[in-house]
Amino acid sequence: MLLRGLLFPALCLLAVPFITLLVVTPWQHFTLAYGDVRAVWTSLSLSLVSLPLIVLFGTPVAQWLAKTRSSWRVGIEIGLLIPLLTPPLAMGILLVAAYGPYGTLGEMIARLGVNLTNTPAAFVLAQLYAALPFYVLMARSAFEAVPSAVSEVAETLGASRWQIFCRLTLPLARRGLLNSLSLAWARALGEFGIVMIFCYFPQGIPVKLYVNLQNGGVDAVYALLWILLLTSLPFPLWCFYRSRKPKI
Repeated sequence: MLLRGLLFPALCLLAVPFITLLVVTPWQHFTLAYGDVRAVWTSLSLSLVSLPLIVLFGTPVAQWLAKTRSSWRVGIEIGLLIPLLTPPLAMGILLVAAYGPYGTLGEMIARLGVNLTNTPAAFVLAQLYAALPFYVLMARSAFEAVPSAVSEVAETLGASRWQIFCRLTLPLARRGLLNSLSLAWARALGEFGIVMIFCYFPQGIPVKLYVNLQNGGVDAVYALLWILLLTSLPFPLWCFYRSRKPKI
């Protein structure tokens, strides 16, 4: 009874900011500021680049962590937790030190004609550092939920590892993987701290929101804020719906 009594206040607490946004938005003067359209294009287009890379790099690692008994597992998990737990501003500074023009690695990359500071490539790299650890750790849990007996039976029937992964493991882990994907999308699209330090340009939506706030105050950010919500929330909500949909 106590838990039910606390449910409504908790939901109200979470809903207050969004209800407030509906009320305070100046709908009669709902216009974008200069550069907002470019910021929306930057965030959406580059997030659509980083998300497949997160899946490509993260899925094999998550699968390996879920199934391996190697002594390296704990070390790799710690390696994933460190960037995940590092404050975003600190991670941005670390990326500048590592990949910036004056860093050893940055100088080596620059000799190849690649600049990883204030470029689209740097934007994608910042999103990878922001979202990849979240995706791997959540996807690992999804793969761990798949009974090992399923793959063992499939192996005895002559199925290859690739067939087992594509036809059995992925469908059985679908719900958890969708949740992992939704979190990765939200983290990549909404990342501010790392992007702010490592690749201020090209400006995505979060950085442009900060710029608008500094230049015009809170009234100058509502239009772009709505666009951020309308671009970041539908895909995670769709993933949540699909993950809860009963299996046929």
